[in-house]
Amino acid sequence: MLNINYLKVEVMIHTRDHRTVYLFDPWDYLGPKRKRLLSESWAGLFREHILAELPVHKLARFFTKDFGRPTKELYTALGSLILQQMHDLTDEETVSQLSFNIQWHYALDIPGESDESKYLSPKTLWRLRHLVMNEKLDVELFNQTTGTLAKAFHVDTTKQRLDSVHIRSNMRRMGRIGIFSQSIHAFLINLKRRHSEIFETIEKELVDRYLTEKAMSCFSLVKPSESGKTLEMVARDLFALVRRFREQKEVKSLHSYNTLLRVLKDQCCVTEEKDDQLAEVEVKPPKEVSSDSLQNPSDPDAGYSGHKGQGYQAQVMETYCDSDDESLRAKTLNLITHVEVESACIGDVHALIPALDSTKERALAPAELLADSLYGSDDNCERAQEMGVDVISPAMGTPKENTLSLSNFQQSKKGIITACPQGHAPVKIRTGKKQKHGVAFSSEHCNVCPRKDQCPVKAGKKNHYLHYDLKIMRIANRRAMEYSPEFKDKYRWRSGIEATFSEMDKKTGVKRLRVRGLSAVAYFARLKAVAVNIFRATAVRKALDLSGEAFAAAKSHILYTIIVFKEQFLKHEEQLTKIFTSATDEPLYELKIAA
Repeated sequence: MLNINYLKVEVMIHTRDHRTVYLFDPWDYLGPKRKRLLSESWAGLFREHILAELPVHKLARFFTKDFGRPTKELYTALGSLILQQMHDLTDEETVSQLSFNIQWHYALDIPGESDESKYLSPKTLWRLRHLVMNEKLDVELFNQTTGTLAKAFHVDTTKQRLDSVHIRSNMRRMGRIGIFSQSIHAFLINLKRRHSEIFETIEKELVDRYLTEKAMSCFSLVKPSESGKTLEMVARDLFALVRRFREQKEVKSLHSYNTLLRVLKDQCCVTEEKDDQLAEVEVKPPKEVSSDSLQNPSDPDAGYSGHKGQGYQAQVMETYCDSDDESLRAKTLNLITHVEVESACIGDVHALIPALDSTKERALAPAELLADSLYGSDDNCERAQEMGVDVISPAMGTPKENTLSLSNFQQSKKGIITACPQGHAPVKIRTGKKQKHGVAFSSEHCNVCPRKDQCPVKAGKKNHYLHYDLKIMRIANRRAMEYSPEFKDKYRWRSGIEATFSEMDKKTGVKRLRVRGLSAVAYFARLKAVAVNIFRATAVRKALDLSGEAFAAAKSHILYTIIVFKEQFLKHEEQLTKIFTSATDEPLYELKIAA
């Protein structure tokens, strides 16, 4: 088999050129039907659009050219990390799929049958994943694949929607007693391993209470009536350990000791020593514990959301098609353009501007963005307007019933009130600093107005006055717009992002992950978003029947390659004939080429 693909080996860094096509297709043995299935599946799309665009150069810089064993083929390595998250596989399952699954081989362009090309050990896979994770290369993978698909499918990014999805990491849900006891348990184990001589100075009663597994299981069997006393006891024990080792540098440097400090700060109030009075510790009421407090010592980055619980949240932004034509929507790629993972305790209001900045840097910014009221604060809407983005979002809060709002007053383009709801012009207008304004209406009109009980205008010494600022005016106008048919027709498409979250969960398992920690959760969430984009693009390509066009383009590329090969052969035919001729001038091989 003659393969024009060439092997690029820079001593210890192993990559292949996946842009040049094969002269003879190594997949012909599958037959036309199976090969067509491969071409039309996600594997065909991955091979055609994604594989050659993977940012291998970002990964190659962490390996040396003249030291160590040769790397695995880096396109295969990065591609395997994406395919692992596409199918929500463990490391062992990923090794098996890479070794024996023809779809994986086709997607990753691996025609050979050697262990070198089709095998990754679980340890190598683990090391590659942590390298990508620690160096934030998952961001590069997401950005590169998103940009490639947006260009290939001519995605219209002017209309997008934004929302967050809750993610649970691989941690146990703990109550306050569990957080205290587990933190002490982890500290004692760490201290015993690192500084055994210091560990021996701790009272045996405290060690027996927290160090053994049998003792720790007792904290999960506490009766509700005794939970208060138990919580006070574990708080005192934790406080005693913190005070005991606060002057010892070798203990203070331990991560587990800093966990004790964090739990003490999150859950307790400490009374400092005064004269003859000793320091005391008191457990905070549950309502006073912050949402960013430690949820589990094994996952210090996780937060708490009163609405969704413990864990993380992923801010997801995607394009959408606002046509009621189902056939048109089926042929339009809804592309996820932004994914950012954060602790569950962080409010959605902070996510809008970073999402717009991120997409703007990659030329994927929207002109119109749908989001719920948590994103649509007045400050966010104004900053987005400066960036050329119109945020369509309901205003926070609800107006009082049977009252007039500022939107009922006639106003100029600059937000200055020019008439009351009854059509009376103000007798005086005052524009102040910091966008604060005031208007005065004649008391003769206001005293006899039938709607004076509903009106925000208040009586003064000479006239009736209304004081307002432009921010309140803008919010009132937005709230009035929510009842318009135009707003309802546009905003109804926002709910479609909930289907995206369901798709991400069912196909990739994004809502319940096998890892802990912010960097690991962010890595998994981004690559699973890449997977959803690939699945969607595959469906769109099938609806558009682009696989036939791709095959025709590839065929023409192959013919061009053959023509070039023919021209070079004819040009150097004499020299090649001499090379393949024996000393007796008898040709060893008959060199012929079709006209």
